[in-house]
Amino acid sequence: MNDMGSWQLPEELRLLQETTRRFMEREVRPAEADEPHDSWKLPDKKLKPLQAKARAAGLWCVQTPEEYGGAGLNLLGQCLVAEESSKCKMGPYIAACGAFGFDPPNIIFSGTRAQIEKYAIPSIEKGEKSFVAITEASGGSDPARAIRTRAEKKRDRYILNGTKIFISGASEASWGVVFARTEGTGREGISAFIVETNRPGLTISPIPVIRSYYPYELHFDNYEVPAENLLGKEGKGFSIAEKWLVHGRVPYAAATIGLGQAALELAIDWAKQRETFGARLADRQAIQWLLVDSEIELRAARMLVYDAAWKADRGEDIKMDAAICKVFGTETAGRVVDRCIQVLGGMGVSCEMPLERWYRELRIKRIGEGPSEVMRMVIARNLVGGRTVRA
Repeated sequence: MNDMGSWQLPEELRLLQETTRRFMEREVRPAEADEPHDSWKLPDKKLKPLQAKARAAGLWCVQTPEEYGGAGLNLLGQCLVAEESSKCKMGPYIAACGAFGFDPPNIIFSGTRAQIEKYAIPSIEKGEKSFVAITEASGGSDPARAIRTRAEKKRDRYILNGTKIFISGASEASWGVVFARTEGTGREGISAFIVETNRPGLTISPIPVIRSYYPYELHFDNYEVPAENLLGKEGKGFSIAEKWLVHGRVPYAAATIGLGQAALELAIDWAKQRETFGARLADRQAIQWLLVDSEIELRAARMLVYDAAWKADRGEDIKMDAAICKVFGTETAGRVVDRCIQVLGGMGVSCEMPLERWYRELRIKRIGEGPSEVMRMVIARNLVGGRTVRA
């Protein structure tokens, strides 16, 4: 609280926010300016120096504990980095946060020391990619019933057979965590395995989608996993993923808010400069209301994200809060970018502007990490009870 009674970020997080914003504006945006419109990764000659600078600035592997070489940020700090870095096309990749970075999924740190040293540490120190594979074609939003990839124990190894779909970052990854069924039909029969991508029995194929970078299909055909690569206990794999899934939705929503904010700022600048029929667009009420509604909704979405992250950092259960953030954040950002395109007119859908790319990105965001409909089911369960819905 300040003297006027308004809520403020703690000083150390405000400095983190400013550091991230400054890094993106001074380092990342100039580097990506001359790259193709739909590029999602900088060439190594640009990428490596920027990642070194990000590491020096404390923006490297933001969710990884400090003892393993990461920034060790709490969830609110992760949200601030996600929000600011998403304002650049390649910001999340440079800052090593989110699906594009080299932050190993936090579930790896529930593994043994040997697993952490073999897989997590190289990801952090050498910039090796990793992934998490849960989703399957049989119904990715209901893993208790949808996971049909099987892992059969044979002496000192498990044999994996099955297919995962829509897996981000798999083509560049050296390893990942795959969830497969070892017994039964419910959540208790799901186990987690660390798999290496350079072993026989695994085929990785792109799935073309509307955005600039593709997710992948992973097909396992008698893929052998050493028994020591079982993560946690057999049959208890999904329990170690639940916190990761829930908490991940909050910075996911924060990133869409940052993108929406960048779009709004672009539209405001355009409206101030563009004249039609003898007056600025900014002076026309129809345009003003598009901008006003966007500002109101973004502020509301941001406060929902900050509140959920603050609760998580206090140790509270945020299943409902995270679902609310996911729904309202992604849907708000989609509406904001749609309005901003309307403000710019033809230029809004031109590849000379980032809006049409952001529009495509945000359409996917309403599906990824739990579609809006499933998140509403989670919220409804908490409000009125009834049949258990877990996600």
